[in-house]
Order: sequence, then C-alpha cells, then structure tokens
Amino acid sequence: MPHAPPLGALLRQYGAGSALTCEPVDQGLLNRGYRLCTTRGRYFLKHHFDPETADPTAIERRHRATQRLADLGVPVAPPLVARDGRTVAVVGGHAYALHPWIEGRHRHGGQLSTEQCGRLGALLGVVHAGLERVMPAHTRRRTAPAEGADPADTFALIDELLARVRRHRPADSFDELARHRLLERRGLLERHADRRPPHGGSVGWVHGDFHPFNLLYQGDAPAAIVDWDRLGVQPRAEEAVRAAMIFFVRPEGTLDLSKAGAYARAYRRTAGATPSQLAAAVHRVWWERLNDFWMLRWHYERGDTRADPQFPAASALAVWWTREYDAVCEAFSG
Repeated sequence: MPHAPPLGALLRQYGAGSALTCEPVDQGLLNRGYRLCTTRGRYFLKHHFDPETADPTAIERRHRATQRLADLGVPVAPPLVARDGRTVAVVGGHAYALHPWIEGRHRHGGQLSTEQCGRLGALLGVVHAGLERVMPAHTRRRTAPAEGADPADTFALIDELLARVRRHRPADSFDELARHRLLERRGLLERHADRRPPHGGSVGWVHGDFHPFNLLYQGDAPAAIVDWDRLGVQPRAEEAVRAAMIFFVRPEGTLDLSKAGAYARAYRRTAGATPSQLAAAVHRVWWERLNDFWMLRWHYERGDTRADPQFPAASALAVWWTREYDAVCEAFSG
C-alpha cells in the first residue's frame, strides 16, 4: 500500500484497537485518506499531507469548529479525541486525524430531485449561518475580497500554456482540446475585458471546498459534510455559486438552471443573503472561471493529470455561462 500510515503508533494514541484492514480512499486531490477497520470499529484515517493545510494547530482549530457545528445539529463528522486530549496525532513529522467512518455515498446534482437541490442549498446556508455563530467574534474579518483577475495577466498565462501545449510530444486529444479552449478563452476575454469586477462585498466563514465528493448521503438525506481543510474567511455568496457550478454542471458543460434556482432560493433563505448579493457573486465567479486555468497548469506545469477528467465539462461551462449570462444571474437572484 503506497504511503502506508504508521497504524500501530496511531491506534495506540487513540486507544482504537488493532488494525484489521486499511484501504486507501482515492478521491482526494490534496490529502490522503484511508478506510480503516480495527478490533474496535470502523474509521476514516486522514493523513494531512498538503503543506498549505497540514499545520497541526490549524487542523485542531478546524476540528473545534466542526465540533461546534455538530453541537448545532449540522451533519459533520468531528474527529476522535486521542488519549492526550488532542484531535491531531503527529507521527514521524506527519499529521493524522481519526474520524468515525460514515457510511454513505456521494451524489451530484443529476442524482438529486429539484426538492433535494433546495435542501442542498438550505444546508449550505445553515453551514454559513452556523459558522457565523460558532467562530470567535474577534476573527470575523469584514475586509472586502480582492479585485477580479487582471486579463493582461491571463493573456500572458494563455500564451505560456499554448507554448507548453505545442511542445508536448506526442500530441494527444487532451492537447487538442486544451489548445482549442485556450484560444477560445482568449477571444472571450478580449470581448469582455471591460467587465472585470471591482472589489467584492462582505465576507464570512465558509467551508471552502463544498462539492459532491465532500458531502455524504444516506438515502435521500445528507449524512456528513467532510473535508474542512479550506475553512476560512471568504465571500460566502461566492462559495454558494462555486458549489452550484460543480453540483449542477452537466457533462456537456451546461448548467441545470432549474435545479440551480431551487438551490439558490433555499440558500438565500437560510443564509440571509439577498438577490443582489447572489447576482454579484455570479459575476465574480464567472470572471474567475474565465481567467482560471488551474487544471491545465496541473497538467502541463506539474505533470499531474488527476484533474484531467474534469476539464472538458469545466472548460465548456465557462463558454456556455458567458453566452447564457443573464439566465444564470436570473436563476441565482430571481
């Protein structure tokens, strides 16, 4: 098993019995997870591997937040407490956390009814409202987010990525699609460069990575929101829009506007967000998508192809969204 965790030392710290089986969970892009069965029960073992989120003190702060949310009735899976009273075990310089195993499955928007999409939006609104209650008041910053990406920087990045595509040998179908989308995106930015959004509005505490692989369902009901590594202070309405673009994107790169609308209306109601805040968030996230090429950067700069399957739909969505901009705004703010 690659990157095998030090099970003996970890389980002793938690008093969690002896390991029977330990299987990698392959869906995470940044950290490593394992389905662990011991003589005491079943657990999810998380290896906090990503340098940006692996500081034990910061992990414990996130753990405390999830426990407070659980106390409010939000479906989360707080970690177990080790014998030393901590929720993070550091072994060999690596940080680990042990969570109860939550049986469930991931569901994308195509597997949800319109009513269930409303419940999904309400759940995210409850998360945002709950975080506002449980996070320490002195850490609630109200500074505005940065101005939208500068298209001049994006044009330079497009040229750099196009050069990398040309140099890649042997050329393949991914290179062909990447080249097409890069040229297409440059044309869109040239036509819409005057629509760069200004500094954003109010911010608050957010999950930071709310998408189908971080939400487990049992039957029709959400059982646990997982992976709180990106918990932080960001524009809340923008998280709602970003999540919708992942949950409700169709394989061809269009958005199910009926389901997105049900989701957005429920989110506004439970989060206390206004239609104008959602409309502004749609504009900022649209601009962000026009200027974002993280999947191509992973592929060509890092040689990391794990995000490649997401690229066709995500890259097509930016084009469709530009064409259907008014309809998307109406779905989120109407």
